Amino acid sequence: MNITLVAIHPQRSPQAVPLACAFLKEALLADPEVSGAVRVEIAEFFLEDSPGECAEAILKTAPDLVAFSIYVWSRDHALSIAQRLVRIAPALTLCAGGAEPTANPAGLLDSGVFRFLVRGEGELPFVQAVRLALRGAGPAGVPGVLMPGELPGALPVPAEIDSIPSPYLSGLLDPALPGGALWQLSRGCDFACAFCFDHKGAGGVRRFALARIEAELRLFARLRVPQVFVLDSTFNKLPKRAKEILRLIGRLAPQVHFHFEVRSEFIDAEMAELFASVTCSLQIGLQSADPGVLRAVGRGFDPDDFSYRVSLLNRHGAIFGFDLIYGLPGDSLSLFRSSLDFALSLYPNHLDIFPLAVLPGTRLYAKADALGLKHLPSPPYTLLSTPDFTAGELEEARLLAAACDIFYSRGKAVAWFNATLAALKLSPAAFLSAFSRFLGSRSALGEQEIAEQEIWGLQRQFLSEIFRDRKKSRLLPLALDLADYHHHYACALLATPPVPPAPRELKGIDLLQRPLQLAPSAALARFNYEILDILEAGDMELPAFASCFKPAQSYAVIYPAAGEVCTESVSRPYFELLLALDGKRTALALCRDLGLPGAELLPFLEFALSEGIVTLSRPA
Repeated sequence: MNITLVAIHPQRSPQAVPLACAFLKEALLADPEVSGAVRVEIAEFFLEDSPGECAEAILKTAPDLVAFSIYVWSRDHALSIAQRLVRIAPALTLCAGGAEPTANPAGLLDSGVFRFLVRGEGELPFVQAVRLALRGAGPAGVPGVLMPGELPGALPVPAEIDSIPSPYLSGLLDPALPGGALWQLSRGCDFACAFCFDHKGAGGVRRFALARIEAELRLFARLRVPQVFVLDSTFNKLPKRAKEILRLIGRLAPQVHFHFEVRSEFIDAEMAELFASVTCSLQIGLQSADPGVLRAVGRGFDPDDFSYRVSLLNRHGAIFGFDLIYGLPGDSLSLFRSSLDFALSLYPNHLDIFPLAVLPGTRLYAKADALGLKHLPSPPYTLLSTPDFTAGELEEARLLAAACDIFYSRGKAVAWFNATLAALKLSPAAFLSAFSRFLGSRSALGEQEIAEQEIWGLQRQFLSEIFRDRKKSRLLPLALDLADYHHHYACALLATPPVPPAPRELKGIDLLQRPLQLAPSAALARFNYEILDILEAGDMELPAFASCFKPAQSYAVIYPAAGEVCTESVSRPYFELLLALDGKRTALALCRDLGLPGAELLPFLEFALSEGIVTLSRPA
C-alpha cells in the first residue's frame, strides 16, 4: 500500500516542519504488521500553492491512501485539494486528522470527500486503520476513528509517550533543512483555559523522558540548528524539570536559539537566571490584565505577582514577550487599552496581539450563544462582536494592535519607549492610538504592508510631530537620539561581523596606501547629544537629562564585535573619513582631502580593522 501524508504549512518559515506527519510515518514503520507492507511519503505544501498543483503532486506519488493533517489555517485549502483528488481519482481513499478534525469534524465529514477522520492523537488509531485496510477491511469501530453518519465520542486513550519514536533521532526529519526544528517536549496541557484547545478535552500532560530530550539536544548541536521552537504549552510548569533542561541546553547547545512558552507564576530568580544564561526568547500568555476577564475564562491573575515575576526576567536580562487577546467575554475596548498599558509598562521585547478566535472544541465555543459571542462560523473563527465589544470597537482594537506591532515590536522600541511616553505624559494606548491616526489608511491595510526598512523613518516622523504637538520640542532631539541609537544597535545585533585579517596577512601592508571600506555590519550615526553621555545615563528621564546636558553634536560608529554590540564615539574628521571609505581611494588620499595628518591616522585604521569596523578592499 502506498500512503501519502499531507502537511500544509501557513507560510515558508523555519517552523514549516511536517512534525505530525513525521510522527505518523514513524508509527507506521515501527509497527511489525504494517512496516513491510507500506510505502509512506510525506508531501508538503503551503497556503500559497494552488490546490490543483497540490493534487497533481500528490497523485504523482501513486497513493492508495492519502491522509491530511488539518489545522485551522489549512482546513479550506485541504478541502479544496481533497475535492480535486476525488474528482480525478474517485477510487482513492482519503482521510484526515489533526486539530480541526478532532474539534470540528462535522463539516469535514459532510463534505463527502473523506472516508473517515482520525480524532485525537493519531499514532494508535491511524496505524490500526492501516492494519485493517491491509486486510481488506474498513476502520469502523476503531477507537478515535469517526465514520460518516457517526457522532463524535470520547477521544481515544493515546499511546504511551515513551513508545513514540523521535523522527529527529531516526533521521526522518533533518532539523537543519528548514532552518529550525519543532521540538515536542510534551503532549497535552495542565490547564483548561476556556478559549484554548491545547488540553483537547482531557486534563494532564505526558512528557518525554529526559534521556530522549538530551539525545535530541546533542543532535541539534551537532547539526548546528540555528533555532528550535519548543512545543510545550507550559514549559516551566514543573520548575525542577525545566531548570534541568535549561542546564542541558547551556551545556550541550549554547549556540542554538530556543523559543519557549512559559507561565509567569512558575518563574523564580533561579529560573530567570537560567533563561538569561542560554540563547532563548520566552512567550508569556498574559492575554488580559483584568482579573475579572481572566477569571471568566478559567485563569487566575495577580497583577502584582505577575509584575514581580517579570521583573526577575528583566533583572537578569532574559528576552521575553507577551500574548494579548482582545474580545474575551467581559473584555471591552477600555479594558483592552488598560491591558496594553499594563503590558508595555513591563518592558517586553515584543507583544503578539490577537482578536479572540472562538475555536470549536473549546468551552467558549460551546457557550458562544449564551455569552453573545458572534464569530465567523468557519476558519479562522474570528470574533465579530460581543455585548461589550462592538464590531467598530474590535476594528479600533485591531488598528491599535497593528500600531503596537509596527512602532514597538517591529520598531524595536523597548529600550526607549516608556521614557519617551513619560516625557510626553501619554499612556502607551494613547500614544499608539495617535500613531495609528498618523499612519492613516496605511494602518488599515495591516502591519505587514509596511516594510521593515520603513519603520525607523516612520518612528522619526511621528516623534517629530507628536513632540511638537505636545509642546515638547525641546526634548525632541534627545528622543530622536534614543530612537536612532537603538535602531542601529538592533541592526548591529543581527549583523554578521567580518573576520579581521590575520597578523600574517597584515605584514607588509601599508594601510594608508591600501583602499579600505566600511564593513556592512558597521553603522555610522550622528547624534544631537554626546552618545556616551546618553549610554551612561541608562534608563533616563528625558527632562532631567536635557536639564543636565547641553546639546553637543556627536558622531559614532556602532558595530558588532566579539559577540556584543560596541559603540565608539569618534571625532568629526574621523567620522567623515569612515563615511568616505569606498574601497577605491586610499586612506592617504582621503586624508589629504579631509585635512587629516596621515601619521596620526594609522593607529586609528589599525584599530578599526582589528575591530571589524573597516575591511580591506580586495585588489581588482
